[in-house]
Amino acid sequence: MTKMTFIKPDGEQIEIEAPNGLSILEIAHQNSERLYLEGACEGSLACSTCHVVIDQKWYDLLTPATEDEEDMLDLAFGLTQTSRLGCQIIMRPELEGIVVRLPAATRNMMV
Repeated sequence: MTKMTFIKPDGEQIEIEAPNGLSILEIAHQNSERLYLEGACEGSLACSTCHVVIDQKWYDLLTPATEDEEDMLDLAFGLTQTSRLGCQIIMRPELEGIVVRLPAATRNMMV
């Protein structure tokens, strides 16, 4: 298990014990009573609704985004220099303490 912190749009911080090997999207869905991260395509890299902003300290430790992920990020609401898709970030011990911000809104092109 790896500790991580989600920061909700209202600033509330939620620390979670995250199983290694799961994506940030899957972890958020397991904690849906406290967090909301849509993931309309269920992690198939076909939308941007699991867009998250990674704290700069952790961003460089992530596996680089693929071209497909970057294409989907272009559709994300509130894109930043450290934006990623939660379905593409897999928790591992090196990410102990990672801080993830949830954007204020998502843009679901499927609706």
